[in-house]
Amino acid sequence: MERDPNALTLRVEDMTCGHCAGTIKNAIETGLPGTQVEADPTSKLVSVRGSRDLASISALVTKAGYTPVAA
Repeated sequence: MERDPNALTLRVEDMTCGHCAGTIKNAIETGLPGTQVEADPTSKLVSVRGSRDLASISALVTKAGYTPVAA
């Protein structure tokens, strides 16, 4: 996944498969309506457009059971 300069990007090392990616995408898009999320388990990167609220995004990923860090 190429880094999008207009998106907030997180690294999620414990995102290991497509199911993990879908869970993270759904958690963020449901918790922050209007966001668009791309989650790539190969690169371990999650790209979020539509919100720059790192604290809220990190909290949603953590609540979904994953460990986000700034990329």
